[in-house]
This record gives sequence, C-alpha cells and structure tokens, in this order.
Amino acid sequence: MNLTVRPLLATACLVASAFTWSSVSAQDTVQIGAILSLTGVNATVGEDVRRAVDLAVDKVNENGGVLGKKFAVIIEDSAGNPTTAISAARKLATVDKVPVVLGEYSSGITLPMAQYLVKEGVTHINIASTSVKIRELGTSSFNLIGLEDIGNKFSSADVYSQGMHKIAIIAPNNAYGQGVAHGFRVEYEKLGGKILTEVLYTAGQSSYRRELQQMARSQPDGYVYTAYGHESAIINREAFELGLRKQPWYAILLTNSLSDTPADIAQGQIGMEVGSYEGPVGEAYAQAFAAKYKEPMKTSYTGYAYDGVMLAAAAINKAQSTKSTNVQAALNELGKTGFQGVTGMIKLDQDRQRLDPPYAKLKYDGGKVVRR
Repeated sequence: MNLTVRPLLATACLVASAFTWSSVSAQDTVQIGAILSLTGVNATVGEDVRRAVDLAVDKVNENGGVLGKKFAVIIEDSAGNPTTAISAARKLATVDKVPVVLGEYSSGITLPMAQYLVKEGVTHINIASTSVKIRELGTSSFNLIGLEDIGNKFSSADVYSQGMHKIAIIAPNNAYGQGVAHGFRVEYEKLGGKILTEVLYTAGQSSYRRELQQMARSQPDGYVYTAYGHESAIINREAFELGLRKQPWYAILLTNSLSDTPADIAQGQIGMEVGSYEGPVGEAYAQAFAAKYKEPMKTSYTGYAYDGVMLAAAAINKAQSTKSTNVQAALNELGKTGFQGVTGMIKLDQDRQRLDPPYAKLKYDGGKVVRR
C-alpha cells in the first residue's frame, strides 16, 4: 500500500505516528498530497482516481523514488464538500507541509480549495475540474485537463454532426453545470442548432421526473446532459422509465455521467469525454491498471491523476528540492519542453494551462465505454 490515508481531524499524536510507505520514517519519504471525493455522490470517481494515484506511486518507487527517497501521496477525503476540502487542504499545507496538492474533482470544490492553496503558496495541480475559472487561480496552480470552453466546441460539433439539431439539455445548477449549459449553447447555436429546453437541476433530489417531463414536452431531436454519478443514475433510470430513450441521449463527459448507471440502462448512449489515455504509453498504463485492479478504469480522470503524480515527482527531482516555489519553477520548465504522460504529451502555456488537451468520442456498448 503506497498511500497514506488519514482522517481529517487527526490528533497531534496520530499525525506524529502516522503510517508511511513501508514503515519508513517521514524524514526518509518525500510526500505530496491529494484531495479526492472518496465518499459522497462522486465516490465512484474518487475511488477510481485513488487507484491511479496508487499505481503512479508504485511506478515512481520502482524507478528509484524521488530525491533518492521513497515517494508517497497523503490522501484526504473531501466527502464531496467544499468546506471539508478546504480543511483537508489546510491540513496538508500546515501539518504535513507538502509542496504539491492534486485535486479535487468538482469545480465547485476545486476552486475554493485551490484558492486556499495558492494563497498559502502551495503548488496545486488540477486533474479533473473543467470550469474556465480554473485559469484564474494564480501562478502556483497548474492545469492538466481541457476546460469547458474547449470541451463545449468539441461536444457541440459532435452533437450537431449526429443529426441532433433541436435538443433539450439538462445540467447541474452549479459552477460547472452553468458553464457547460451556457458555453454549449453559444457554440451549438453558431452551428445552427436550437436549444428547445434548458434545465439546471438541483443536486440531491430523489427524483427528476418533473424536469425530464418538461424537457420531453418540447419534442427535441435528442437530449444532451451532464450530471454527477449518483444523480445521473436517477436521471438515466427515470428517462428510461418515461420512454425518453426513444430519442438519442448524448452525455457531456460520458464516463462521469454513467459511472453509477446500470449497464442495461446505459446501453447505446453516446457522448464525449476528456481523453483518458493516448498512444503506446497510454495503452501500457491502461493495461497496468486493469492488471492491478482486475478491471478497467471506470472514468476518464484516472489518466490525469496518474500524470499529475508523475509530473509532480519529475518536478521535485528536476528542482532537487521540495520547496514549493522551486517545484513550481520546475513545473514551468517541464511545461515548456513537454512531459510525456499517459494522456499524451503535456505542454503548458504561459498561464500554466494544458495546450491541445485530448478529447474522445465515446459510446456505451456491451457493458463498457468504447470509442466511436
């Protein structure tokens, strides 16, 4: 086990005696942090990402560790809550004093959490959140994934090419969902498409029948949606029961939207996703993941988490230091020259944002997500 997973409200005694990699003392271990949704509505995604982090730690240590020492990641659970995530970030920054923190998943959690880290001068690496506000976090925040504006261009063109020229759309009523709904509309209407109904749903409801029936009344060519795992499972089940699947359903971030939906209901759904792995390096990663966990990855975010850990380790080695400002300088250098990741070649622009982020056209078929 290569991860140190600690409860958020650990006592000073527990922190002092916490388990580390192979029982090596903290002084002989280089540690970074990660904040993931291990419980709550996005727990399926969080566990998938945790597995990728574990796999990356194994790889780093197989290759000699970091600065000649063992390498570990301290995992904190956000529980899908921004207040909990900020508390976790505070612990990682002030108690564990890590130079780098990866995470979170939901933009509504990542933004305030990362703002705290930036204020404290701790390096932040975004591995999953896609709000365009990620760009505004500051000079110690680095982004590995495509943001909504780029994704909206990709998804709107894909939807229109599928013959869905009049659609109804549903998205969560939060920073992420609002950004997707607005950005998709702008790009889709440029192509000549028309949005007949737009619904922003409230998280945590036990049913979304009213919202789905409102969408159905507009008689669209198809339905476009994006939703988090548990909520998406309800939306998909009720759409199926209401007969709405007679029209095509298109998911923006397909693996995210189907992570908790039963296979028989998900069957045939199409969508897009951030590219989870690319090329021979990516294929080798996918095979290693499946071999270790006896099943393939469930979401597309594992590759970014893996790359985030590997990039952080490379930056610390390049800097020959765990001082956060030195690591940031090394990350900037690696971003200019390029770093080969499982999600493809990672190059960052002057604002520390991923250049040419990968996307994929996907379909759920035979119990798994496949490329179209």
